[in-house]
Amino acid sequence: MKICRFQPLHIPIEQVRRRGEELPSDSVEPSWGVVAGENIREVSGSLTGEWKLSGRTWPLAEVQLVAPIEPGKIVCVGRNYREHAAELGNPVPTEPLIFLKPPSSVIGPGEPIVLPAISERVDHEGELAVVIGRQCAHLGEADDVRPFIFGYTCLNDVTARDLQRKDGQFARAKGFDTFCPMGPVIETELDLAGVSVETFVNGQRRQAGRTSQMIFPVDHLIRWVSRMMTLVPGDVIATGSPAGVGPLRAGDVVEVAVGGVGTLRNPVMAASL
Repeated sequence: MKICRFQPLHIPIEQVRRRGEELPSDSVEPSWGVVAGENIREVSGSLTGEWKLSGRTWPLAEVQLVAPIEPGKIVCVGRNYREHAAELGNPVPTEPLIFLKPPSSVIGPGEPIVLPAISERVDHEGELAVVIGRQCAHLGEADDVRPFIFGYTCLNDVTARDLQRKDGQFARAKGFDTFCPMGPVIETELDLAGVSVETFVNGQRRQAGRTSQMIFPVDHLIRWVSRMMTLVPGDVIATGSPAGVGPLRAGDVVEVAVGGVGTLRNPVMAASL
């Protein structure tokens, strides 16, 4: 089942309320829906809680998909593909290397990635992301993680590479507004055996990997993260980027494609001065 959040096309994206934002009274909350062919079946309630079909159907052509979840936290895993670690001159980690991206960095399909003037090199990093569906903490090696997974989506861990190297840690380089595109949907049923993870820039493939190449598989990552921090519904774990990361420039269109999930597409623009 493919889950989405959407708004009618006649409502500008600027009027969509995001978590924590104070917007005018005419702003709207996006609706939840289930994708059915070329249509969306609207849902009342929250799909991470109680919900039911509202009976209303929208043609996909008449809506704008927005970020499929508003995460409380985004836990990212660095260097989870051997070739990616090697291309940046880093050793292969002996345990998961985790860091956080702020929820304020999240954007949805079609929204522009804004290149900050302070950075001279901003890279794409296409990834498979896991969306948590039930609270979990302190999971043991024998614990089955599947009951805690709501689904999977595409994520672009956009990174100001020069600032990452300068700072020696990841918070600034990966935390800018618009640096966490997510979407276009959440797929609730996905066989993780060999799922493809690809990134395209202006139609040319830059990254290509499979989940079978991960150093630490998804179930291990969920257990690992749960021992440091409680995971709650809506939290996101980005599982790492295959080799092939590279720079983005104003005017580019970047696409992250995850097999069985879909394609996340975002334009790139320079920051306005």
